[in-house]
Amino acid sequence: MVRTRFIVFSAVTLFLCAFAAAQNRPSNSEAPPPVPEKVEAPRTIPGTAVDPVGIPGIDGKTYVIGAEDVLFIKVWRENDFTGPEAVRPDGKITLPLIGDVQAAGLTPERLAAQLTQALSQYINKPEITVTLAQVNSKKFSITGGVNRPGTYPLVTPIKVSDALNLGGGFRDFANKKDIIIVRGDKRLHFNYNDWTKGKKLDQDIIVENGDTILIKE
Repeated sequence: MVRTRFIVFSAVTLFLCAFAAAQNRPSNSEAPPPVPEKVEAPRTIPGTAVDPVGIPGIDGKTYVIGAEDVLFIKVWRENDFTGPEAVRPDGKITLPLIGDVQAAGLTPERLAAQLTQALSQYINKPEITVTLAQVNSKKFSITGGVNRPGTYPLVTPIKVSDALNLGGGFRDFANKKDIIIVRGDKRLHFNYNDWTKGKKLDQDIIVENGDTILIKE
């Protein structure tokens, strides 16, 4: 009798354990959670300039580097080659391994391509970007009857009226009717009063590198 009860008790225990395991087992109808796809971080394109890292408004494909400009050169995963580089008065920069490189007269994009080719002899598939950190080679001056006379970098194309705004406006006795733009041996004239009235709009010319804007008092 005792043996019979033991057998019945064991059978009931096994049944309950099996039932509990079945309750905890995930249903076959439930799909496993999806495995996220591996997404690689974007990489720079070898030999190109990335403008959003540099000065806003500067196009790496068209801006021509000049002496005294400051560049930022980045070589992917090569810190020894990455950092600011000032263009010397002779128009060159100096980098480890490759030495002197002509920078003046080139666009940032073109310089990046040349550096990529030169460093390929020492680094496997170098990825290089060149951006403009500071414009020193192109500038103009404002002198005379303005609140902020001085020399200004010519970062992007501007007109005489824009340059006068940079100068902080006119002083009390400034001659607004005959503003002189000194360009080499030329003397160009700009009548600010007429311009504000919509007259002689063609006098509001594009400022060029080396121009001096003179406001007589």
